[in-house]
Amino acid sequence: MAVTVLVPEDEGRVALAGLGDVRPVVYDPAGAMPADAAEAEVLVVSYGDVKGTLAAMREMPKLRLVQTLSAGTDQWQGRLPDGVSLSNCRGAHGGATAEWAIAALLAIYRDLPQFAAAQAAHEWHRATTETLDGKRMLIIGAGDLGRNLQARLEPFGAAVTMVARTAHDGAHGLAELPELLQTHDAAVLMTPYSDETRHLADAAFLARMPDGAVLVNAARGPIVDTVALLAELNRRRLRAALDVTDPEPLPPDHPLWDAPGVLITPHVGGDTEGFEARAWKVAAEQIAAYVAGREPPNLVPA
Repeated sequence: MAVTVLVPEDEGRVALAGLGDVRPVVYDPAGAMPADAAEAEVLVVSYGDVKGTLAAMREMPKLRLVQTLSAGTDQWQGRLPDGVSLSNCRGAHGGATAEWAIAALLAIYRDLPQFAAAQAAHEWHRATTETLDGKRMLIIGAGDLGRNLQARLEPFGAAVTMVARTAHDGAHGLAELPELLQTHDAAVLMTPYSDETRHLADAAFLARMPDGAVLVNAARGPIVDTVALLAELNRRRLRAALDVTDPEPLPPDHPLWDAPGVLITPHVGGDTEGFEARAWKVAAEQIAAYVAGREPPNLVPA
């Protein structure tokens, strides 16, 4: 009998159509689950209503796997019904997010916001800028996103140091951060969000960064202590590029908007042309493994 898989959009039905022994059923993340939900073994979750979807899972007795369309899973971990596994979309968005980080760093080092402001004012101001060449880059998060960024930074002549949760071949451990921060020109956050990484970039973390260093957050907003970062920005001691913030969305009257030396984008690091197709390709691979009786390659540890 075919495995019923609930998908939040028609693109999912198309993406799974080629899998044998799979019956994709489209559901509305903002509405009531279809009658087929009672038979579903796999639920692909969207970026929408987490609370409502978690409640719906309790009415799905055959559910065994929740598959995300994002690499981040913090909103689902520890909240699924007993016996339900979680798999993410690692491998779908790493390249695009790394590209955003490169663009943000280049914008800061080449002073593009100031040149754009001069253009808007019809003013011709030449200036010598910094360069990525020779910069010492600390990437915190040695997974798909971090490795994609490393591969893109090194051709620019940057020296890259990788940091993982625990030290392993090619990566330092989080415990080494206090010393590493002092010797790098930028720290790029690409680590998963968890209780361990909440406010990882706190006042002590930021104080160890050299004057003029750049903090880049392409992970989750709460990994950075916003109050501590604002203090450093307002002193003009550090600079920052943020694709994620805490709070998020950032309220119109939040002081972070007007802080000096910060570049803010609205959580669009992975939002490039074709991102949905890439996400569904990875999701289909995970679901195919489940249907074949194998452990999905992107299974998230409980």
